[in-house]
Amino acid sequence: MPTSSFVVPERYRYQNGFNSYHESEAVEGALPVGANSPQKPPLGLYAEKLSGTAFTAPRAENQQSWLYRILPSSAHAPFEMRESSTYNTNPETKPHEKIYHIPNQLRWDPFDLDETVDWVHSLHLVAGAGDPTMKQGVGIFIFAAGKDMDPHEAFYSADGDFLIVPQHGVLDVQTELGKLLVRPNEICVIPRGIRYRVTLPEGPVRGYILELYQGHFQLPELGPIGSNCLANARDFQAPVAHFEEDTATEWHIMGKFAGHLFAARQTHTPFDVAAWHGLYYPYKYDLGRFSTIGSVSFDHPDPSIYTVLTAQSDHPGTAVADFVIFPPRWLVQEDTFRPPWYHRNTMSEFMGLIHGQYDAKEGGGFKPAGASLHNTMTAHGPDAITHEKASNAELKPAKVGEGSMAFMFESCLMVGVTEWGLKKCKKVQEDYNSESWEPLKPHFRRPAKGKSQNGA
Repeated sequence: MPTSSFVVPERYRYQNGFNSYHESEAVEGALPVGANSPQKPPLGLYAEKLSGTAFTAPRAENQQSWLYRILPSSAHAPFEMRESSTYNTNPETKPHEKIYHIPNQLRWDPFDLDETVDWVHSLHLVAGAGDPTMKQGVGIFIFAAGKDMDPHEAFYSADGDFLIVPQHGVLDVQTELGKLLVRPNEICVIPRGIRYRVTLPEGPVRGYILELYQGHFQLPELGPIGSNCLANARDFQAPVAHFEEDTATEWHIMGKFAGHLFAARQTHTPFDVAAWHGLYYPYKYDLGRFSTIGSVSFDHPDPSIYTVLTAQSDHPGTAVADFVIFPPRWLVQEDTFRPPWYHRNTMSEFMGLIHGQYDAKEGGGFKPAGASLHNTMTAHGPDAITHEKASNAELKPAKVGEGSMAFMFESCLMVGVTEWGLKKCKKVQEDYNSESWEPLKPHFRRPAKGKSQNGA
């Protein structure tokens, strides 16, 4: 069955469909009929519009939702800066830290779990490009948390959409629009501005985040593939409405705004949405449902064939961000070097490993919870051990990646590495090149005179 086998069973219900118009009510009759903002919404609720795009964005791109809640989000005290000297995740406005743009291949050992912090304080920017204040670029984060968020705190990012890739542990995410349970081998996307709270029902968590500062994630075009395969729209899951009644408890709403942390006090829960409808909502996806496409004759296809979600630049076909996975799959190509070929790419490639062993890196240095970065035009490819094995393998049908799931955040932007990512985390492998590619040996031999090569 094309689904992941999860240790922790599902606990919530969902609505299915990517970029589908959903509606949900936790109390019968909470959704108005025919109108979005009647003079008196049903059940004494307030109507609030949540806009993920400009009002006048083209219909095919427009993402808006209507929320029907006990009190509107505006009912709070002024936001004040929190932890101003220590909390800054904006890659372009760090007055005391540098962003390093490096042509070297980089690889990190597994990042440490940190049981002392909650979700908000576990976010570490490893690399990024652009500026959230201009709504341009991406940020790449590691999260590692060991504590639930405070029972009366919620968080949102005004900077961009969070694409969350858990590697260890389980995230129970309570959002304004409903609840999501997110486990390793699942991803979730929480769009810009949506408020949520993260608890850890199975203990410490760790994983990766791609924050998209511009636009929103979409399914890639399928071209000659046709109408199905890769990530199918029906397999994405959105929450159903769930709300709480609390208008007497002090809550703190924390917002990541231009990379800095702000907080506002209010005397009601932000999770009071009794009903909603629209196109702007959080969602999750089981990577085990990805329908892989590959070559059945010769040559290794471009890794774009494994794209789950994409965010295009203003030049179609060139992505500000792609989320690409390398799932278990069959290789059957004849007379072909089956792992990814050696290459230099105009795109920057940040890779992570959720579990198992990535089939193009068998030397042992690329481990679950670790990462690698091959920046714009930085040469890379299979390590020497993998090249030797693949060059001499018997080319019979073989399944690779069983029990494994590697992924890639790919961007057309030149990605800079933060002080934390390069130095403070103390995870950069200094011997990455010497282990991976320096052992490669020349095999070139001049042909004997009069003998043809390649049929010439």
